[in-house]
Amino acid sequence: MTTPGRGLHGHVLDSLGPAITAGEYPPGSVLRTDELAQRFDVSRSVMREAVRVLESMHLVESRRRVGVTVRPKAEWNVYDPQVIRWRLAGADRPHQLRSLTVLRSAVEPVAAGLAARNASAEQCAELTERAIGMVANSRGHKLEDYLVHDMAFHRVILVASGNEMFARLGDVVAEVLAGRTHHEVMFEDPDPAAVTLHVQVAEAVREGDAARAEKLTREITVGALQELDILAP
Repeated sequence: MTTPGRGLHGHVLDSLGPAITAGEYPPGSVLRTDELAQRFDVSRSVMREAVRVLESMHLVESRRRVGVTVRPKAEWNVYDPQVIRWRLAGADRPHQLRSLTVLRSAVEPVAAGLAARNASAEQCAELTERAIGMVANSRGHKLEDYLVHDMAFHRVILVASGNEMFARLGDVVAEVLAGRTHHEVMFEDPDPAAVTLHVQVAEAVREGDAARAEKLTREITVGALQELDILAP
């Protein structure tokens, strides 16, 4: 799928980015801009723009008289949504899903507890609306429709926490939820127990019950890890 709104250099990124994150170009590999431009049939300026994007993600570094060098994985911006998407599309998917889900289990329960203390009336209303949307789309193999509400629900939790660092993880959580769905690391219908837990989290946040909101959200993330044990061991 071509990266929307990025033209020709987006086409290059959609091939080169996944290849780098999949290990086709190991760390230390040197890529020549001219050779890449010929390979992808684009101008040097288009190729340089694609390289600049990869540099912003810390996937590569460009040096005069050396070329474009692939950086070690430890230096990648692993929180970049596009990097997450590329890694989920490759053979590293099970590890990436587990890593991201462990991150969620560390952050989201705390965020839910804070949301119970800090959420506005409008945020409480949206949480309830999204939880109802999840219930409405939880049967009949409507995973894409369910995903819309699921991603929005977790974004609200992170933002309503009042912690700007948690709020910035909204795109990260959205990518792992989307990755599970688009790469079929989900049951045909969501776990009914998990759906119910989302409804209960919305209630706990609305009622200002921080301890219950945190406990219920922890159950959601534990359940997500257990699903990975089955679907992406």
